[in-house]
Amino acid sequence: MDNIAEEIDARGLICPLPVLRLRKRLAVRAPGEVVRMLADDPVAVIDVPHFCAEAGHVLLSTGDGEDATGRWQVYEIRKG
Repeated sequence: MDNIAEEIDARGLICPLPVLRLRKRLAVRAPGEVVRMLADDPVAVIDVPHFCAEAGHVLLSTGDGEDATGRWQVYEIRKG
């Protein structure tokens, strides 16, 4: 997605910190803005979609990232 307003690097954080960071950063964004979050917490695959559904945000996409330091998930979320 091209119109990413912010990228949140939550790698190294464990539940519930990735979602708490996402919630805090979305709070200052305008409705419709898109943020990308990187997370390597295995529970994030459950927590992020649940948070989006409960808070009225749209989970646009999920994917995977990897480099020499490890693997992580990539989430793109539109603020509701």
